[in-house]
Amino acid sequence: MLTDEQIERYSRHIMLKEVGGKGQQRLFDGRVLIIGAGGLGAPIALYLAAAGIGTLGIADADDVDLSNLQRQVIHFTPDVGKPKVESAREKMEAINPAVQVKTYKEWVNAANIADIIRDYDFVIDGTDNFAGKFLINDACVLAGIPYSHGGILQFDGQTMTVKPGESACYRCIFPEPPPKDAIPTCSQAGVIGVLPGVLGTIQATEAIKFLLGKGELLTNRLLTYNALRMKFREIPLKRNPACPVCGEHPTITEVKDELDALTVCDLKN
Repeated sequence: MLTDEQIERYSRHIMLKEVGGKGQQRLFDGRVLIIGAGGLGAPIALYLAAAGIGTLGIADADDVDLSNLQRQVIHFTPDVGKPKVESAREKMEAINPAVQVKTYKEWVNAANIADIIRDYDFVIDGTDNFAGKFLINDACVLAGIPYSHGGILQFDGQTMTVKPGESACYRCIFPEPPPKDAIPTCSQAGVIGVLPGVLGTIQATEAIKFLLGKGELLTNRLLTYNALRMKFREIPLKRNPACPVCGEHPTITEVKDELDALTVCDLKN
């Protein structure tokens, strides 16, 4: 039952027929994990806390660096040197003290990801490297947990939502990481600061819609965005019967670390 304070706080949600009091309660009962407290994770964490998602997990082993502040809007100048998960938690709780924030100051890998994701309804990929993206996809598909993929570089971004058993997964489209040195890193090529804000808010929207059970999720569709041309493009997808993790004869039956996968952005991006 929502309190009077919560009814006032979420009043603009509650007046929406797609949300209402029952929908807001579903959000408060929801559990979402954000992997990565950087460019994508920053707006995701802020908006989900503001929306009243009752339990939010955030995982990242890095500390705030001065070069992060151009785009990672959840971290402020006095936070430089502080663990990103603690910096993020402080801002999330300041926006909404009723939200429970669980922090994981560790790199998510094959040894710990199953234990971390198991208690969540929805996972959001805010990582900056291919190894993380393939790991999250495989772990979520094998565990049957829906998740949102996001990626950014320079002026371009992409996102899609995966519902295991119902939609195409990341490996349906990209069966394996690209060859080393095939794509420049963000530290080599750069990234416009506002780009993760655009993609991150889309990912946060997907989490909210999933918990509400309303609207159409970004499943079987890859949404791409170019900031210079201000153009969105939707690419239709379908499940790949030969997918190594969700196909008819899967060869990946347990998570593993892609140790040779190319890092898209260095760890401070």
